[in-house]
Amino acid sequence: MSTVNLTADTFEQTVTGNDIVLVDWWAEWCGPCKMFAPIYDKLAGQHDDVVFGKVDTEDQQALAAGAGITSIPTIMAFKDGMLVFRQSGALPARDLESVITQVKALDMDDVRAKLATQQEA
Repeated sequence: MSTVNLTADTFEQTVTGNDIVLVDWWAEWCGPCKMFAPIYDKLAGQHDDVVFGKVDTEDQQALAAGAGITSIPTIMAFKDGMLVFRQSGALPARDLESVITQVKALDMDDVRAKLATQQEA
């Protein structure tokens, strides 16, 4: 699967309408973003069960602000519509692969139960 450009109009629907979504927040002028892009694109071709989204922070400034993006690239992972990973900075391929593996393995019922317990405290 190739990457999908996300906008304010498509972001929420993409995140909530798919099991696993990775989002790369980037900008054209960002050197680390350009170095990370081929890694992201390569892994997108290897994981048909994951949606690989990209948000151009220059074009989608309101969306980036709403997501609290202050440094790029920032990588987010969503599972079942829930943010389960967020990190600023480019990741080596092995680290991004590890994130994908860990997100796939998450038991979301367990995650929700732990979150509910934390919110009650």
